[in-house]
Amino acid sequence: MTWRWRYENADGGEVTGGVLQGDTFSNQADAESWLGENWRELLESGVERVTLLEDDRPEYEGMSLRPE
Repeated sequence: MTWRWRYENADGGEVTGGVLQGDTFSNQADAESWLGENWRELLESGVERVTLLEDDRPEYEGMSLRPE
């Protein structure tokens, strides 16, 4: 199993390139830890929401990076 983030803009379209992390993670905890450390930079680069994928299956979808 591999885990990766899909980065999305406000309309739900996928955002790619630039400083975005394209790596995969060996487990969910590592992927979530990485996001916890980097969400501000993602938001500054135009990412509004993220989806965590296990292989190609969404674990959870459309999680906003904006504070409530």
